[in-house]
Amino acid sequence: MAVMITGECISCGTCIDVCPVMAIVDDSDNPVGDVYYVKPEKCIECVNHAPKPQCADNCPTEGAIVWDMPYTEAFNDYYVLGHEEGRYQIREHKSKGLMSPAVKAMPYVESLEMRAREAHANVSE
Repeated sequence: MAVMITGECISCGTCIDVCPVMAIVDDSDNPVGDVYYVKPEKCIECVNHAPKPQCADNCPTEGAIVWDMPYTEAFNDYYVLGHEEGRYQIREHKSKGLMSPAVKAMPYVESLEMRAREAHANVSE
């Protein structure tokens, strides 16, 4: 997931409209809460699409979209545990099973400092 949506979300729909890979679902389809949700196995942080994540760049609400850990094999346990605890709802493929980072890693902004991800810093900062 590289980015996540917080409780600050006002459900305006802007992020859904600008996501190049349709990784964001609205609150009626959110499997883990009542705000919009970024599917961790689909988010690409807009790598090769835009200079920065378009969801945050277009979001009118400060702090609604924050960084999360890269969806890479190095963070496989983080996402699998989050899935088991209900923080994430990672898609299950018929033959491949849970689409964890070990199965399919996603691109991410490599230049971002890890402490910003660990702190779930605001993406727009």
